[in-house]
Amino acid sequence: MAKLPTVAIIGRPNTGKSTLFNRLVGSRRAIESEVAGTTRDLISHRIDEAEVPYILLDTGGIGSTEDKDFEADVKGQSILALEHADLIVFTVNSREAITGDDQKVVDMLRKRRKKNVPVLVVLTKVDDPGKSASIIADFQEMNVGEDLVTVSAPHYLGIEDLNSAIAAQLKKLGFLAVTVAVDPDAKAAPRIAIIGRPNVGKSSIVNAMMSDSQRSVLPLLVSPVAGTTRDSTDTEVKFHDRTYILVDTAGLKKRVYKLEDVERFSTMRTIQAIEQSDTVVLVLDALVEVSQQDKRIASMAIESGKGLIILANKIDGIKGEARKQRLHEIGLHLSFCKFAPILPCSAVSREGLVKLFDMVDSVQRSRLRHITTRELRRWFEQIVHGQPLGEVGKCKHITQADDLPPTFVLFVKDAKRVRVSQLRYLENRLRETFGFDGVPIRWVTKSTPKKVERMIKR
Repeated sequence: MAKLPTVAIIGRPNTGKSTLFNRLVGSRRAIESEVAGTTRDLISHRIDEAEVPYILLDTGGIGSTEDKDFEADVKGQSILALEHADLIVFTVNSREAITGDDQKVVDMLRKRRKKNVPVLVVLTKVDDPGKSASIIADFQEMNVGEDLVTVSAPHYLGIEDLNSAIAAQLKKLGFLAVTVAVDPDAKAAPRIAIIGRPNVGKSSIVNAMMSDSQRSVLPLLVSPVAGTTRDSTDTEVKFHDRTYILVDTAGLKKRVYKLEDVERFSTMRTIQAIEQSDTVVLVLDALVEVSQQDKRIASMAIESGKGLIILANKIDGIKGEARKQRLHEIGLHLSFCKFAPILPCSAVSREGLVKLFDMVDSVQRSRLRHITTRELRRWFEQIVHGQPLGEVGKCKHITQADDLPPTFVLFVKDAKRVRVSQLRYLENRLRETFGFDGVPIRWVTKSTPKKVERMIKR
């Protein structure tokens, strides 16, 4: 599979980055707010529908915000995206004069981005297309970027022009326009991203799953030094006549990095690998406690709607009851993704690794599973009977959307009155009945117009 380019949206706080991200993605993935600095973490989404498919990154704002505690970290993550993007979309608020923070971003673009990486300057909040020419003239003085495009993301103005500009720049860089076909039968080789913190044994896992002939020709570099892997590496592995593509995520490039730089670089590679995968395998070191970074990586997989399997590597270093206790502790630390199976294994002895293929197949089937509306309604009537589920209990209709991951739509009288606890109850009962092991489930609640409600009752 060809490498997908990465497009990063960069700008000072409150220039409309998240609104633009959501418009390009086609759904509300990023939080939109008038409060500067709302976006703190890198948010990513794979854009397959574009003329040239790419991974889109939304970043926190570079510059002053009211939240000083997080400002440095947000800036660091934005710089990380800037340094590794193939194309940069620089957002500027067209309703304000160029600010000191805008100029900081311009200086950063000149100093920190990779050589030959193009910049598209997007002037946001242009609600009157007739004024585009004069607005562009006002911002020519910044003298940065290949092109200037005016948009109003909330009103979908200029978005097609921006899409065309992105495609044109990516083509100049050598990325190809392709037609992405979704295979409903999942006959294509599943892509499995092997992710985790540096030095947990990701490359050792991939090496252990290779055939002896593969390993003798092209082994992955393994070292006790955190961040040895330099680039994401695709490895084809065959098991019972089926091909699997393992993607080992990178740690470092050639220059020397400090410890915090290793984790930041790994985060970027992890984002890219997740977005290009079907199933994510999170590798943990069973000999150490689950870290905040482990939890964050698992959250990335869930947010992206991928299948998720937890690998407790180096389990051969723990025996007897201590092993059971350790696996129990891992489950407690990752309780927010308890749907994901935990597989104890060892890259050294290969213990448990052969089970991974069956798990991947099972997760892939769950991810593509579709329940008929009739079956869903019958199930729903049984599990809500006699339960104090408030607005959810009065649901008029339920159906499964065609989206990935499995997404269920509830039509209720007032969607604002639906509680998270009620949806959690539905999800637990749904998994008990239909499985969906290793797959996140999403819920969409919609208020039913009275006219539609009468039709449903009929």
